[in-house]
Amino acid sequence: MTQAAGITTPADLPKPSIGPILYYWPKAQVREFYRQVAESPAQLVYLGETVCSKRRELSFTDYVETAQMLREAGKQVVLSGLTLLESQTDLRALQQLTQQGEFMVEANDVGTAHYLASQQLPFTGGAALSLYNEHSVLKLWQLGMRRWVVPVEMSRDWLQTLLAQPLLTPIRQQLEIEVFGYGHLPLAWSGRCFTARSENRHKEDCQLCCIKYPAGRLSTSQEGQPLFVLNGIQTQSGARYNLQNDLPSMQGLVHYVRLSPEPEGFFNKLQQFSHGVAAPLQPNEVNGYWHRLAGFCQQTQNIE
Repeated sequence: MTQAAGITTPADLPKPSIGPILYYWPKAQVREFYRQVAESPAQLVYLGETVCSKRRELSFTDYVETAQMLREAGKQVVLSGLTLLESQTDLRALQQLTQQGEFMVEANDVGTAHYLASQQLPFTGGAALSLYNEHSVLKLWQLGMRRWVVPVEMSRDWLQTLLAQPLLTPIRQQLEIEVFGYGHLPLAWSGRCFTARSENRHKEDCQLCCIKYPAGRLSTSQEGQPLFVLNGIQTQSGARYNLQNDLPSMQGLVHYVRLSPEPEGFFNKLQQFSHGVAAPLQPNEVNGYWHRLAGFCQQTQNIE
């Protein structure tokens, strides 16, 4: 395959993965999305509700059936758990998730990791676990973490230095590394629902208004600049993170680069990541964190 300018051959690059849908979409839209995923080049797919347990367009059975369909299409499937557990209902859903016995689970909460460890089940450690040093990575490895999604603000240099620590040498070749590479960055979670508040509603009476915002609700600064995207109890970056041109810098360091589903243009971007196609960053796209810059910055590269 011909090399794109500044990009090595796709065989040398980290493989694209598809993260869980972070927004609240109607059931028919979700089903159509995963029908296209089944035909896509992605090898690793995450399924599940990670933001708000009130979002129930798809049942647990629906997710399992979708996972089975994707597995039959040749995909490796991981079921993702909630990031913020707030009730006994959430704990019961966690038990159901971890006891299904077919698919690996992505732990986005330390309690989930410990629950999986108690059953001696391997798992993917989500970025929300916030592991920033070799001691915490080793501890989660001992609990059963076999793939680690690094914190979204971690730079390449930080990641490389961390993985080179002697404490991690015995496990380095057995731990898969995944980097969030495309989409609005999940930055924080709260007990409050920001989307509901933006409509002057209480969380308890949200009326599931998130479904009206399939790409979240943009919040701007007084100067009119994108600041945050409100997504229920989750706050995302206002700009879209895009490491499309940084794939060569991940060689030998990163196994998977995660793309976060969006309602428009997603599969075109997935194809570009899969084939290592370089492209200029758009005005609303950033890659600063990967380059040890402020998160809203662009590290520009020459794209011929």
